[in-house]
Amino acid sequence: MKSRFTKIWLLTVIGVAISGAVYVRGQAAQVKNDDRKPIVIERSPQRMIKDPYPSFSAVAVNPEDNMLIVTDENLYRVLEYDRRDNTPPQARLTEPKRVISGPDTRVEMLCGAYIDPVTKEVYVTNNDTQNWLPVFPKDAKGNVAPTRYLAAPHGTFGIAVREETQEMYLTVQHQNSIVVYRKQATGNDKPQREIVGGDTQLKDPHGIALDTKNKLIFVSNFGNAQVHEPGSSGRRGTDTYGRFEPPSISVYPLDAKGNVKPLWTIEGPLTRMNWPSHIAVHEERQELFVANDADDSILVFRTTDKGNVAPIRTIKGPNTGIKNPPGLALDTKNEEISVASMGTHAVLFFPVTANGDVKPSRIIRGGPADQLALNIGNPGAVGYDTKRDQILVPN
Repeated sequence: MKSRFTKIWLLTVIGVAISGAVYVRGQAAQVKNDDRKPIVIERSPQRMIKDPYPSFSAVAVNPEDNMLIVTDENLYRVLEYDRRDNTPPQARLTEPKRVISGPDTRVEMLCGAYIDPVTKEVYVTNNDTQNWLPVFPKDAKGNVAPTRYLAAPHGTFGIAVREETQEMYLTVQHQNSIVVYRKQATGNDKPQREIVGGDTQLKDPHGIALDTKNKLIFVSNFGNAQVHEPGSSGRRGTDTYGRFEPPSISVYPLDAKGNVKPLWTIEGPLTRMNWPSHIAVHEERQELFVANDADDSILVFRTTDKGNVAPIRTIKGPNTGIKNPPGLALDTKNEEISVASMGTHAVLFFPVTANGDVKPSRIIRGGPADQLALNIGNPGAVGYDTKRDQILVPN
């Protein structure tokens, strides 16, 4: 132990000496360079890799008004289409009815959407780059400030609302939690309750759906777990570490709070889940729809399914046009689902009973039919592979 402390002391002394020398030299350099002027380089890049079309990340529908809200993660926009739109095959795209976008909107890396069934207000969630949850009136468009906004936790993804109690449920990826706010929460309002902790088995939660009939919460998990010591707070800290686990669906009581165990989970290779993102519950049919992002598919389970169970239906294949679907919405009035297909700049519509490699009943495209999306979202770095002559971009 003595030698360890001696080494630390010597390193400290050496570090102080070096930092002192650097400071003195820096001061001298500062005096010497006082007359130097900064060089400003203003020129356009030789070329740019950027998708000019939207990356649809989430979708919400109000069938009474034929209102379809889609979030665009690439161009930082909220778009409204008529639910009945159907882009002709020869058309380049379908123009939206309105677009909300600009620095005043508090909109960037959008990942979730909700439409108030009465006021038709639009709620959207930001994920990676901003922590705001802005709310817009029915007719808002352009670079307009939201009527109100909530400072949501960083990494908020999914949104679901229990209208009966005026409660808003949000999933938070980075702290592996579900937070429940008043629906009218604004500014720095705090959540009414949280579901968080090692016992919850929340592992990078994304989608969230409510079954108000049976008083249940369904949550999709990517599988990036945080392992906690017994009795810990459930948040990231020195007593936690990460672990990769299989993706899953976890189920909780509707009024759950704290470090509660799920009632049951759906997990295992038979489920075919791979990045399960937004989800929806059809209460009358008692079916759970899952946007299975990394598998280019939509999975359908019974709401009572448990464990390592295969889906009862799967929408997947070249005829479906589904590519990297993070979002879906359920329209029980017209008995159809709308799918945000990020990889094809499109929203695809299918009957709720669709199964297999089936064509969509209609398509709303935000870009040309023959152009796949680049799927560049929040790139954190860039590299170059000299052997393969390729540019590598981690998202």
